[in-house]
Amino acid sequence: MTATTPIPASSLELPRAAPELLESAGQYPGALVVVEGIDGSGKSTQLYLLKRWLEIGGYRLHFTEWNSSPLVKSATRRGKQRRLLTPTTFSLLHAADFADRCERQILPLLHGGYLVLADRYIYTAFARDVARGCSSRWLRNLYRFAPLPDITFYFRAPLDVAVNRIMSGRPKLKYYEAGMDLNLSLDRAESFRTFQGRILAQYDEMVESDRFVVMDGTLPVNKLQKQMRQIVKTRIDLTRFAPKKAARVSP
Repeated sequence: MTATTPIPASSLELPRAAPELLESAGQYPGALVVVEGIDGSGKSTQLYLLKRWLEIGGYRLHFTEWNSSPLVKSATRRGKQRRLLTPTTFSLLHAADFADRCERQILPLLHGGYLVLADRYIYTAFARDVARGCSSRWLRNLYRFAPLPDITFYFRAPLDVAVNRIMSGRPKLKYYEAGMDLNLSLDRAESFRTFQGRILAQYDEMVESDRFVVMDGTLPVNKLQKQMRQIVKTRIDLTRFAPKKAARVSP
């Protein structure tokens, strides 16, 4: 009997088709707001400001971020340290991380009537992992259990602007962060720029099909935040998440 050679996901690419729409978060009592964009686009800053505004208002909310499940974090860290992660294993680790957070945090809180804020969501996998050579159709099937967000903000900044923001604030780029595993360049800065360019192209392809709300990542922080809050108030009934008024006690 001859051994079967595993076929990497990157070789299973099929003709691109329109993405299948996932189950909408709108069927739950809660709501899901997501931010996406390449590194340095300003998305995390804007989500933090939105979160603080809602917290000060007493709204019922939960924050979650990409690659933060304690169940998977140690395995991912060891794989990165030893540089053992192929594009497919890296993708599967992120999928396991997301599945854990989805099952333990996102879905229960949506069912419980919370406003869930996510710094990166499944679209990060669709952009980064395709940029690493994984199949788009394989990835969409892998994450088919994820509820669709009520709003997906896509913070779009020109590649040079985003890359300069990251390079000015980082003493050294990490191996996988820079896409060094893809052999794009021997120079980490150049590899990072090329890798981010690939990711940006994938995000741009998803704008219409995945109904992104495109935000100009070059605008001043306060102006962007004002726009973001207005969109949230327009599309989501925030009174559903407002603190309940204390019942009056009869004299």
